[in-house]
Amino acid sequence: MALEILYEDNHVIVVNKLPSELTQGDKTGDATLPDLIKTYLKEKYQKPGNVFLGVVHRLDRPTSGALVFARTSKALERLNAQFRDKETNKVYWAIVSQKPAQNSGTLVQYLKKNESQNKSYVVAADTPGAKKAVLHYQFLKSSERYHLLEIKLETGRHHQIRCQLANLGCVIKGDLKYGDKRSNPDGSICLHARTLAFQHPTSKETIGVVAPLPELGIWAAFK
Repeated sequence: MALEILYEDNHVIVVNKLPSELTQGDKTGDATLPDLIKTYLKEKYQKPGNVFLGVVHRLDRPTSGALVFARTSKALERLNAQFRDKETNKVYWAIVSQKPAQNSGTLVQYLKKNESQNKSYVVAADTPGAKKAVLHYQFLKSSERYHLLEIKLETGRHHQIRCQLANLGCVIKGDLKYGDKRSNPDGSICLHARTLAFQHPTSKETIGVVAPLPELGIWAAFK
């Protein structure tokens, strides 16, 4: 499948991840997005030997949107620092079946990951292993049956958006793991990393990308 490249130079490549693509290998053994990008770079630039590609951040497999990779070890080190220190700007869009009571708000909760279920739960603050999770949401618009929310994260916890929105009563469309009643035909959930801005690791200029929405399904109602 052809890659949708949002930005590319000698140091960085940003792609629009499809819901079916893996950011990193899992028990399925399916090919990963980094594998596809390495093949693309090797063929485009006729590179001999192994191609370096650093994974800077991740998106869950059923999630789509902007994902940045480093093409050099120096770029990886500097981009990792930006993401770790929360110096990037990431905005997500989510389609939910229940409109939140308030058009905007901030959710502050504590989450704990259940490793065996690969799922996170909202727990009491003093629960061993609990981590504070903060997100801001803004209602954007509605279709006949669904509602579009914009999400900005202050923290980056496991399944944070999925878990916190479900706890609010706003389960993401297609997300069976967090309580939706019906899956999407392609196995995706309606969560999309819409925009991403970061400082270029060498030029220091701000790089901003907007990831086009998926072509299929309910997303068409919000274009």
